Amino acid sequence: MSFPRQQARTQRFTIGVPRAFQVSPDGRRVAFLRGRDGADTATCLWIHEAEGSGTAAVIADPRTLGADDEDLPPEERARRERLRESGGGIVSYTVDEAFTRAVFTLSGRLFYVDLVGDDTAPRELPATTPVVDPRISPAGDRVAYVSGGAVRVIDVSGAEPDHGDRVVAEPDGPDVTWGLAELVAAEEMGRYRGFWWAPDGSSLAAARVDESDVNTWYVSDPGRPGQEPASLRYPPAGGTNADVRLAVFPVGPAGRRGPGERPEPVWVEWDREALPYLATVGWTTGPDGTPTLVFTAQSRDQRTLELFSADPATGLVAGARTETDDVWVELMPGVPAHTRSGELVWIGREAGGERRVYVGNRPVSPADVYVRGVVDVDGDRVLYSGSPPERPGDVSLWLVELDTGLSAPVEVPGHGRTGSDADAHGGLRSGRLRGDTLVVQHRSMEFTGVRTVVLRGAGTETRRSHSEIESLAEAPDLPEPRVEFWRAGERRIPSALVLPSWYRGEQHPLPVLVAPYGGPHAQRVLNARGAYLTAQWYAEQGFAVLIADGRGTPGLGVEWEQSVHLDLAGPVLEDQVAALEDAAERFDCLDLSRVGIHGWSFGGYLSALAVLRRPDVFHAAVAGAPVIDWTLYDTHYTERYLGTPEGEPGAYERSSLLAEAAKLERPLMMIHGLADDNVAFAHTQRMSSALMAAGRPHTVLPLSGVTHSPSDPTVAENLMLLQVEFLKESLRGEG
Repeated sequence: MSFPRQQARTQRFTIGVPRAFQVSPDGRRVAFLRGRDGADTATCLWIHEAEGSGTAAVIADPRTLGADDEDLPPEERARRERLRESGGGIVSYTVDEAFTRAVFTLSGRLFYVDLVGDDTAPRELPATTPVVDPRISPAGDRVAYVSGGAVRVIDVSGAEPDHGDRVVAEPDGPDVTWGLAELVAAEEMGRYRGFWWAPDGSSLAAARVDESDVNTWYVSDPGRPGQEPASLRYPPAGGTNADVRLAVFPVGPAGRRGPGERPEPVWVEWDREALPYLATVGWTTGPDGTPTLVFTAQSRDQRTLELFSADPATGLVAGARTETDDVWVELMPGVPAHTRSGELVWIGREAGGERRVYVGNRPVSPADVYVRGVVDVDGDRVLYSGSPPERPGDVSLWLVELDTGLSAPVEVPGHGRTGSDADAHGGLRSGRLRGDTLVVQHRSMEFTGVRTVVLRGAGTETRRSHSEIESLAEAPDLPEPRVEFWRAGERRIPSALVLPSWYRGEQHPLPVLVAPYGGPHAQRVLNARGAYLTAQWYAEQGFAVLIADGRGTPGLGVEWEQSVHLDLAGPVLEDQVAALEDAAERFDCLDLSRVGIHGWSFGGYLSALAVLRRPDVFHAAVAGAPVIDWTLYDTHYTERYLGTPEGEPGAYERSSLLAEAAKLERPLMMIHGLADDNVAFAHTQRMSSALMAAGRPHTVLPLSGVTHSPSDPTVAENLMLLQVEFLKESLRGEG
């Protein structure tokens, strides 16, 4: 089997990798999702015993439940697109606080499974279909979910007819939904949810989203002319956003209310004109056990982020913390959070400094560590992720013990070069922490794939025990990646060069394929083999593949990220050229008379930009799903970097490609899914029209029915083959 086909069939070798971990309060059991093998798309729910045999058993298998993923409701398809979730079967689940019950959905139907006792067979609940995003209450007795834009609650026990399925909040207008995240929240803010249980299960907080004033865009499939275009509400830069409000609803067992009686909302009001973006929502418990709602709201220009607390009984709001920045405030994963004693866990930065993890007002992370996010807070322990100084390609975990003051990177026994500094920090690590148990996933250049280790005794210097959760992912049919790492040029740009396994220096010089993402929030130069599988395959076809993380990408610092402010074109392109020139000085095997570039999304934008502005350097480009005109991209992302089109017209002119169509003199292929609701096909269509008007030959490859991330194995396989053929043919005449 060819590598492109294998990679497509295994969804980039992610099928069979354990994920979505939940840990029991005592730390003895770990729930997770995984297929039965490396090509099984029917993801199952498993339980791993952290002590004793360390075995894992299937708790719920979609094949035994008569449900498949062919009949997903539109809201669920949209939610998965935002999450870039291409798997099938059980793709998400929630557990109650005591880890006794789990709930999930299959084909819009609601299921639960008991995690303790003798009878652990999954059961279906008679919920109103289609069911979207079900979440179990902390006590495990009820499930909240969204159906038809309404938030509903159903009891797990059958004491009431239809398990007491009832409406908590329902739309009061044709463009209103409850309990679902709006597009920019899910796509750009990392908020995929729209309702939240109180810790004691007494109430639900829910977001009301009114999109009546948001632009309506239409996504059609020309391959199906008889099918009506799908409409979506999309807020382009400078346009009107959804109106988002927050309310708390008291909820209780169905028997406490009369038939059809619905709880009255307690509205949570803040200055939504000044702070329109609802960024995060959650709960904490006060010293007396009373639940308190906590949420963050961000200004439209994203220079202010404020943390609020609210009384769920009255809706009264109080400000708790304010973060400001002259450029923008980054929304950081995992915060706000709270320790067992109620102290706030936060990520902030002092003027001119880097971001740090704070507990209360004291920093608990070193000043020289690039903080990526808080992973978990368990009692008085904080687990956070970050990159060590001068090693942006590593992502490590640090565990902070607040009662002892100890803070140290998490080491994983049995991995890498034991005892070395590389083993302590090297590679990519992610995890979960609960009940004195730490689940760590480790990726490295030392091995292929992902290793998952369950550490018991997380807070002790010598772990009491550890076990592994096996990855069933297929091994790639590909030589081990041959990668050279260095920091390029005066700006010390993180760079990697991938060479063919068969290449020896005495052979002819290699054409270069530059393969960037190059933009905010994505990093490609990472110390993990899995990051270079696709690049190695391209190298095996006869290229030297160059990957560089220039200004704007994460991993180095705030100043590096913010250097693209008001110009998303100039700095990122300059850094790709600088990395290429530096590579040519270091490696004498590169043929700079034959340089191609390819990328997807922002990388597609950068690829098209390269051949338009620097045809002297780049001789052919493949631009996948490229952003061409930033006025067509969404508000929260675009305005963070460029401001609004009305306020900063020069920034949009500097960053747009449409006005430069007449400059094209190199081969350009644009690939775009016609069903893409993130970067609309209008980008490629407008660029093609501008090129046609200028008489510039180019190639457009439209993908019928494909969204922003192609998931069909045949399409994904052939895209790689077609790109290689286009690049080889385009560069053949160069040199």
